Amino acid sequence: MKVWTIEEIKNWQESQPYRVGANFVPSSAINQLEMWQKESFDPETIDRELGFAEDVGMNAMRVYLHDLLWEQDSSGFCERIDRYLEIADRRGISTMFVIFDDCWNQSFALGTQPEPKPFTHNSGWVQSPGVRIVNDSSKWERLERYVKGLLYRYRNDERIFAWDLYNEPGNGTSGDDSLKDEKQIDRSLPLLKSAFEWARSVGGVTQPLTSAIWNFDESFARINEFLATHSDFISFHCYASPHVMVEKIEKLRVHDRPLFCSEYMARGQGSSFAYTLPMLKRFGIGAFNWGLVSGRTQTIYPWGWTEEKGEPCLLFHDVFSRDGGFLYPLEEAVIREVTGVQKYVV
Repeated sequence: MKVWTIEEIKNWQESQPYRVGANFVPSSAINQLEMWQKESFDPETIDRELGFAEDVGMNAMRVYLHDLLWEQDSSGFCERIDRYLEIADRRGISTMFVIFDDCWNQSFALGTQPEPKPFTHNSGWVQSPGVRIVNDSSKWERLERYVKGLLYRYRNDERIFAWDLYNEPGNGTSGDDSLKDEKQIDRSLPLLKSAFEWARSVGGVTQPLTSAIWNFDESFARINEFLATHSDFISFHCYASPHVMVEKIEKLRVHDRPLFCSEYMARGQGSSFAYTLPMLKRFGIGAFNWGLVSGRTQTIYPWGWTEEKGEPCLLFHDVFSRDGGFLYPLEEAVIREVTGVQKYVV
């Protein structure tokens, strides 16, 4: 399977509804492992929280997987993926799964996951497969089995609208776009290339492939060039103000492929529902904000936040509290205006 032609990917886009949703992990999970392991998989919470999204018209979610879960028990993992997809589909929600991830903690294990560190953004989020394996190609055989096995099983599943092969390649333990202290940069490029090669080798895959451009610095030029020329549609991350986002959009438009913003919305950074989401809709760019329901990931706290700072004046990410109420009620009208789903009043 080759990169889709511009005509093919534009025809695909025209067949799709406008995609608006969130990066989703249930509030009961601190990371990908806790979300998907048999002992902590929580379909009741998943159903309830996707119901919050359905109510405001969100029709898509970006959801992270993890390689260790496939290695441990691929059949059981797929059973839980199937259960999630059944719930999401019933809620009118399509999914883009994320396969690899360079962000946050590089030391992790299956089993009971750590408790959240007080006042700490994403204290328990884990990389996949982790920097040590990313940098050691002799350990990639199981990763190849994972990518090929996953895509083959779900190659024509209409509940999945796309595959995001690698989240923020070249990122490091800081996990965001402003606190770079241990960047991988080009060291992640070989695995990124292999992930696309493995995925393209699977016959019959009906969903497009992508991986987001997330850092526009010149030091990421090689990775960004690869992403722009090997993704079927071009996805990107931007937590900056709308005028900065427009500058990035203009740079990406030269490739003449559909665009999708797979991460945005950081209150206090200038990235908001009020100004960013309507702009993305106007440009026809799909949108996934970070975080649906405030929970164990603690992404209501800004990057680099500490306990000494206390509660932030403005919550950073997430849309809902666990009871389904909006963290900021004024955002409800903005989201409903974009989705076209009005509030039902008895």
